Amino acid sequence: LDQQCFVLACSPSRVPDSKYQAWGHSTIVDPWAKVVATCDHDDAIVAAELDLSAIDTVRQQIPVSIQARTDVVRVVDVQADAKD
Repeated sequence: LDQQCFVLACSPSRVPDSKYQAWGHSTIVDPWAKVVATCDHDDAIVAAELDLSAIDTVRQQIPVSIQARTDVVRVVDVQADAKD
């Protein structure tokens, strides 16, 4: 919810005889953190139509980008600091 975007997470399906046991459960989540589509651990294709206007809606209703508390939290560029 903090990033206010759609999240598409994919995972390989589970192969019982493999050394690595994947969890599966590829998932699509909307900006309100509602699961739009998901599957279990078997082979599957997860697809959904995404209403991209939902991003604008959540950003208007929870305007985290303009609520930064610079008096409390300082943003530090660690890459720039490492070069010094």
